[in-house]
Amino acid sequence: MTNPALVLGAMKFGTEIDEDTSFALLDRFVEAGGVWIDTADCYSFWASESGYGGQSELVLGRWLAARPGMRDRVLISTKVGAEPLDASDWPASREGLSARVIRSAFEGSLQRLGTDRVDLLWAHMEDRRVPIEESADAFSELVRSGATARVGTSNHPAWRVERARARAIATGGHPVDAMQLSRSYLAPRPGAQPEGQNHRFGMMSDEQVDYAHENGLELWAYTPLLSGAYDNPGKRIATAYEHPGTERRLAALDAVATELGMPRGQVVLAWMVGGSPSIMPILGGSKLEQLDSALQGVTLELPIELRERLDAAAP
Repeated sequence: MTNPALVLGAMKFGTEIDEDTSFALLDRFVEAGGVWIDTADCYSFWASESGYGGQSELVLGRWLAARPGMRDRVLISTKVGAEPLDASDWPASREGLSARVIRSAFEGSLQRLGTDRVDLLWAHMEDRRVPIEESADAFSELVRSGATARVGTSNHPAWRVERARARAIATGGHPVDAMQLSRSYLAPRPGAQPEGQNHRFGMMSDEQVDYAHENGLELWAYTPLLSGAYDNPGKRIATAYEHPGTERRLAALDAVATELGMPRGQVVLAWMVGGSPSIMPILGGSKLEQLDSALQGVTLELPIELRERLDAAAP
């Protein structure tokens, strides 16, 4: 049985996660019914020897080539816009989202993936050097050509998404129908950026959730488990989350996790997937046991009374 609500994040494949382990994670994910695999042309430039990305897409391409028929069993999403042009000057020097760059960067992604299409193409970082209408036209053209089935935005404010959608709708193009941002059960203080979050609009706000819900857009969430901080004693919750609201939420989360006899991270994933609107968490991790634990979480249906307890602590 497949489960299209599951997303495997391939960000570290080929850099922090070696190829054999990457293949094992991919195989386990598909065996468990997973369908969506998420990557980007810039993954992972910060962890590569060259200072440039492409490693993740190359690993995925080799995995697909080694698994005949697999391309028709999985859905692939990738992103353009954030790859460095000068490895020593990021993010000031990045490819951006001009029509020319979108086309050329995506062609490179297809070559590395060894495929003629993807199922969802994301605009990775907003680019205010380029009119959003130009980017929207370029993405719509790729949908018309059959190179991608859908278009999404990652790390964009809601008003830019609305403007891109309006352009596509007005011109008969394909509007953005998915948004990818950082989201978890805990929320940082207003205006605070967690360590490692370098996108001004990278945190999923209630406004973005409301916008997606009202307009029928999918929501994808990266870093849903705060890089393991919920359950790994060696990982601390970032200082951006230090406020009274976190204390209330952790107390509720601890109580629910204890009652269910489950790790806190699994409860967080179940809370996200089963909410209204549902949010699709991108599952990371570098070990099979981490993936197995996350897979159990996203398939768990929380009892109504426990969900209400979690919601009440996180208005």
